[in-house]
Amino acid sequence: MFNDIDFTNFWSECEYSQKHYEEGEVTEEMIQKVEKELDYKLPKSYIELMKIKNGGTVKNGAHATSTRTSWSDSHIAISSIFGIGFEKTYSLCGRMGSQFWIEEWRYPAIGIYLCDCPSGGHDMVCLDYSKCGKNGEPEVVHIDQEHNYKKTFVAANFEEFVKGLKDEEEFEK
Repeated sequence: MFNDIDFTNFWSECEYSQKHYEEGEVTEEMIQKVEKELDYKLPKSYIELMKIKNGGTVKNGAHATSTRTSWSDSHIAISSIFGIGFEKTYSLCGRMGSQFWIEEWRYPAIGIYLCDCPSGGHDMVCLDYSKCGKNGEPEVVHIDQEHNYKKTFVAANFEEFVKGLKDEEEFEK
């Protein structure tokens, strides 16, 4: 899946990421527990990336969009990708994981919230299972809480999303 991506400089190495995002090694048992808890099948490409590093902050977190968002006319920005697990604050099933955003911030229950944005919760990136069902291949969408939870299409799947992440400076040229 990610044969053409070098992940050497993908993740931002910092104490904050280690403390709040980075879960331990991904096991089949952990995947099954998280899928059961969230009631969605995780995309294979997401699992593959988490087996390289199970969550963390990213160096290049900008992704093009075809429409304006609250962040920019041309793109969204993410701070991190949540890992598979229950322990870290920002893991899929952590204290501020996917369900937290649905239950506490009233984000739409359309899938799995797995990327936070620099806005501190006012927009999120979600695996949207609306079209494919709980076991299908979800689209990646941006949900903007500040604009009545506006949904913006970002990528057809998680692999495409990861491959589209760039340095935000590329959008400022």
